[in-house]
Amino acid sequence: MPLTSGRFIGHEQDRGIIQFSMHDGAKEIPCAISTSAMDDLERGPQTRPDQREAQFARLRDRIETRVASKYRAAEFEGTPPGIVLRSIDFRG
Repeated sequence: MPLTSGRFIGHEQDRGIIQFSMHDGAKEIPCAISTSAMDDLERGPQTRPDQREAQFARLRDRIETRVASKYRAAEFEGTPPGIVLRSIDFRG
């Protein structure tokens, strides 16, 4: 079963991440992406904190595609285990 979109959880400015989730059937998968990775994807100036949710929405398809790839490869991090994306995950 393919992963499906979950919910936008929020922007943690002090940690420089966006938290969100995806679903594998009924199982919710915790996910995060660094704000620097999102800025790198857009190749523009750093996005203001109040614009991070809109930026995430613009990039969501690309972000979720990469999450799905890391999920299939079982590249989990943290407790509880989840998927974390950084700039390096979008290179190559």
